[in-house]
Amino acid sequence: MTVRVVYTDLDGTMVGPRGCFFRAEGGPTTLEPARALVELLDAGIALVLVSGRTRPQLVEAAGIFGADGFIGEMGAIIGWNGERLIESEILRGAMPESYERVPESLLDELIGLHPDRLELHTPWHAGREIDVMLRGRIDVAEVDAWLTETGFGWLSMRDNGLIAQANMPDLDVVPHVYHLVPDGVSKGEAVAYDLKRRGLDPTEAIAIGDSASDLEMARSVGRMHLVANAIRHPDIAALLTGHTNVVLEAGSVGLGWASAVRGAIAAP
Repeated sequence: MTVRVVYTDLDGTMVGPRGCFFRAEGGPTTLEPARALVELLDAGIALVLVSGRTRPQLVEAAGIFGADGFIGEMGAIIGWNGERLIESEILRGAMPESYERVPESLLDELIGLHPDRLELHTPWHAGREIDVMLRGRIDVAEVDAWLTETGFGWLSMRDNGLIAQANMPDLDVVPHVYHLVPDGVSKGEAVAYDLKRRGLDPTEAIAIGDSASDLEMARSVGRMHLVANAIRHPDIAALLTGHTNVVLEAGSVGLGWASAVRGAIAAP
């Protein structure tokens, strides 16, 4: 497989603690991710950032990391056209034309049903165009069933991985970050769309991630890499049984990311 594009998650994958590109898990500094990035850019392989982050956040990050494009808000926004990233498209999925965004009244009711278990992921929830970003610890399937019962079956809750306990210190378990998005919007669907736009075959792409939502990219690329910290996600082990193209890296966050990138560069 000749790799021509690498789709990568950011937080918990490419960047380490507190979003630092130069920190390994646990806090020690490392230059390995930066070295691997330079090698990737020198090899002429396109880098696309795939994240729950917003458009402005990803435009800035793409410039810093030399990315060729981005996929934001869990697959709702695609940006491209070289360094300026001036071309973009919004993928609304199953969101009805009568809605511009998720109703605040629905959010209030949803959060009210999960006292001390679910809240907006402040301040990162602001400025979003399609999805809603939350944090806590909930049963995703239970929430999806409730959405269907209340007439919002076109929405679903996506688990985007573990976050620091400091975000919700009163919670008795490690919290997760969640995204409420329309059906048909996902990182996997957006990657498939972007590959078609580029005129590339899935076998010419790899993806790297650390969460259940990242694993959705596996069906759209030739090979999916999970950094080692992904296995701590409570649902990953079961989800892996549905895929045959997933590689689990030995290293966590940036070190695992660097290993996956170098594997892509070395591919014939």
